[in-house]
Amino acid sequence: MESTQAKSSFWEIINADKPVLVDFYADWCGPCKMMAPVIDQLKSVVGDRARILKINVDTAPAVSARYGISGVPTFILFKKGNIVWRQSGAMGMDQLKRAIDSHA
Repeated sequence: MESTQAKSSFWEIINADKPVLVDFYADWCGPCKMMAPVIDQLKSVVGDRARILKINVDTAPAVSARYGISGVPTFILFKKGNIVWRQSGAMGMDQLKRAIDSHA
């Protein structure tokens, strides 16, 4: 069960002025594990221009259901609480960086 504090901080984070890339993943997902070093590299490349948040679909089912996550990994880019980009499946760092750059 998610705590109220966890829920409120998620909503506060995605409603910020800075773009937020949310990586919906699962521990049992092979492609998600493949994406972990890509996400780490992306964090160092984008720095403070965007925030990157990882959400485990198994431990945050309410958030996952709200955004209709049916496959992992799924990436959603939020800006001021609005979805500005969404893509499912493993992808390269460049594609994720382009999405962030176009909304930063």
